[in-house]
Amino acid sequence: MPKLTFIHPDGSHSVVDAPVGKSVMEAARAADIRGIRAECGGECACSTCHCYVDSSWIERLPIAKADEVGLIEFAWEPKRGSRLTCQLLVTEALDGLILHLPERQL
Repeated sequence: MPKLTFIHPDGSHSVVDAPVGKSVMEAARAADIRGIRAECGGECACSTCHCYVDSSWIERLPIAKADEVGLIEFAWEPKRGSRLTCQLLVTEALDGLILHLPERQL
């Protein structure tokens, strides 16, 4: 099972087992990762599952679709590497993915 690492704003980290076929957001919620609120439940209708993909992973992920890009504009301090975890599907290729959590979600 792929492992994902969430880096918290204070520098601590949590490693999560993520089932293949689920979204990164679902794996984070199942592991009770603080900072991933996911108010819309994964429908790509809010930006409360926003994270920053580690620079070593940005180019390895699928390109964000237009609806995700539009919502990221409303996230807390969007920047290069900003993604919505509900739009990242877990595959074996994501084993080791590193995500930085924002200080807060809007």
